[in-house]
Parts: sequence; structure tokens; C-alpha cells
Amino acid sequence: MIPSRDISRLLEIMAALRTPGSGCPWDLEQNFATIAPYTLEEAYEVADAIARDDLHDLRDELGDLLLQVVFHARMAQEQSAFDFGDVVQSITEKLIRRHPHVFGDAGRLSSRAVEGLWDRIKAEEKAERTAKRQGASSRQEEAPAGALAGIPATLPALTRALKLQGKASKVGFDWHDPLAVLKKIREEADEIEADIAAGDRAGAALEVGDLLFAVVNLARHLDADPEAMLRATNLKFERRFAAIERALGQRGKSAGQASLAEMDALWDDAKAAEKANSKA
Repeated sequence: MIPSRDISRLLEIMAALRTPGSGCPWDLEQNFATIAPYTLEEAYEVADAIARDDLHDLRDELGDLLLQVVFHARMAQEQSAFDFGDVVQSITEKLIRRHPHVFGDAGRLSSRAVEGLWDRIKAEEKAERTAKRQGASSRQEEAPAGALAGIPATLPALTRALKLQGKASKVGFDWHDPLAVLKKIREEADEIEADIAAGDRAGAALEVGDLLFAVVNLARHLDADPEAMLRATNLKFERRFAAIERALGQRGKSAGQASLAEMDALWDDAKAAEKANSKA
């Protein structure tokens, strides 16, 4: 099959892979649940390519992510639920509906006003969907949506915490000073210390969750994405630890053969070298 820049060829390839008898055995075995983890993985790989500023990889990773959309749409089409065209129509309708300042008569708006308009339209859409679902069910099994409704449980924990806090903030449940959040972080750290001193490791572990939640809140008040910040710190740790290993290698040692004090000193050297290079 000849490759093409046309999306229709990609749809044809996916259809061929899912055709019983002549398709790919692995692809034919998959369902929405088994493919979902790959969808999340591909989204993270897109984010990683962006973080590395690697546009060549970004092109490839976006293709992998697009494949996930095509795969899910094909499986839905096989169940006569919807197809790829329906997905495209849905998102184009949504973009037009949520941008009345571009495609309608709302007029020119500031970035902050656009964000507020988007949230209002999104909330109206959600309320309409909820009403339709409840109207279709005589038993009214669904609980009424609260201020925190609509945040997927499958999001990464840091991202979900950020979104939960953002929604709570919109109804006034929030601190207004980052220093107040920092005070809360110190309180949570003190509670962990008290549990450890009392020998309550399980209690300390639970308090760690509260500490992480408070740290996410501080990041939000500083207009920082905690997921992105932690990714950057992970990369920094990898970079500095690699510098430790290189330095030890020059001494004929491995990390397992070095003392903690020796590695700490090399860590400080790597940290100082990075700071010096950033100022150069």
C-alpha cells in the first residue's frame, strides 16, 4: 500500500488492519479498554518531544497520537456508534460554538475574557448533556453534577489535583495568597514529622498525599503547571546524576562503589557547573 499525505489513506489502512481474516491479529484483538493505555502513552510522548524541543520527534509522535484517534474511531464504527467523520464534525462544531468572538458576533475579547467565555459555554454544554442523559433515564440514576464534576479520574494525579483546585477556586473555595499556601505546606510537613516520630508510617504516608496536594496548590498560585515542573525536575535530576556517574567513572568507580558523601559533593559540583553555564 502506497503511503499518502491524505487522511483517507490512514483510515483505509486502519480499516485493513481491523478486517477479519486478512487484517493484523494483534489489532483485531484490541478494544477501547486495551488501547486506552497506549493513547495516554502517546500523549505523554508528544509532551516529551515538546519539552525536548525536538520538532522531528514531535511530527512522529503526533502521528502516533493521531493513529490512536483513528483506531478508536474505527472500533466505534464497527459497533455502528460513530466514525472518524463524526469525530471531526464534533470537534469543528465545538470549536465554532466556543469561539463566538471569532466565528460569531461576540466581538473582540481579551485572553482572560476568552477563557471565561470558554468556561461558561463548556459549563452550559455539560449541563445540557446531563439533562439529556437524565431525561432519557426514568430511574434518574445519575447524581446531580457538583462544582467539581467533569474531571476525568484517569488524569495524572498532579494534573487532576490542579483541575480540582481550579474548579473549587471558581466558586470561592481558595486561598488568595501564595504565602498562605506555603504555610499550609509547612503544616502538612509538620504532621508528617509527628506521625513518623510516633511510629505511624501509614498515617505519615497519607499525610504525604495532603502535602503533594498543597504543593500543587502552591504551583497553581504561582501560575505554574506542577506536572511540567516535576518533569523538568526529573530531567534535572537525571542530568546531574549522570554528571556524578561520569565524574566517578573518571576516578575508576561506579555509583555503587562511592560513598553518599562523595556523591553529595559531586552533586554540588554538578549543580554549581549548571549555574555557571546558565550565567555564561
